[in-house]
Amino acid sequence: MRMIAILGSTGTIGSVLARRLVRSGHQLLLVGRDEEKLRALSEELDQPSVTVDFTNSQSLEEALRKAAEAAGGINGLVNCVGSLLLKSAHTTTDEEFRTVVETNLFTAFSTVRAGAKLLREQGGSIVLFASAAAEIGIANHEAIAAAKAGVIGLARSAAASYASKNIRVNVVSPGLIRTEMTRRIWENSASETASAQMHALGRLGEPEQAASLVEWLLNPENDWITGQVIGVDGGLGHVLSRK
Repeated sequence: MRMIAILGSTGTIGSVLARRLVRSGHQLLLVGRDEEKLRALSEELDQPSVTVDFTNSQSLEEALRKAAEAAGGINGLVNCVGSLLLKSAHTTTDEEFRTVVETNLFTAFSTVRAGAKLLREQGGSIVLFASAAAEIGIANHEAIAAAKAGVIGLARSAAASYASKNIRVNVVSPGLIRTEMTRRIWENSASETASAQMHALGRLGEPEQAASLVEWLLNPENDWITGQVIGVDGGLGHVLSRK
């Protein structure tokens, strides 16, 4: 049985991923900030959980270290923590920008740092989330695009640093997926249609599609893959949309 820690496990993609991994026989550590939601998911899946402030890297590392000791080791870490800010640069405050960077890039860095320490002996897989907005210019995405581009650079450098320890670091780069975080976009029929038309396949993504790729990257059968950024984006990052 393999042990996977999921940061941001109570989010839409994180919870879908957790259910998939339990069905396939994995042991999980569910990590989140919302104690009530975390307790409910932990009871549903009968998996241990820990409430952590992701911006406190020391608390995160300590929680993961204790969980690894209790479980006899961790085989993989997934960071599903994220946020969304749709503003142009001149309308974004310093506080908003810092929050976006802290939520998206700092937590990814903390995940890599903790994972490097925990996986050094046996190797394993670290999966981070970026965004198609980091790979193609989209209006009013300056802050989130900057943070997610940082995640991509972080992952590629870490993949090089820890390859000798058999630690793989990869990135899932979604387009617009139907999650609670993006609800205000896809609940409005006009914005949903406009957003769908930005994707070459002409539709929005579903949480299962992102979770499926994460599960695949965690699978040791795919252990010759590292330093990759894989889009689950309907073509948004690299393919012209249909007219």
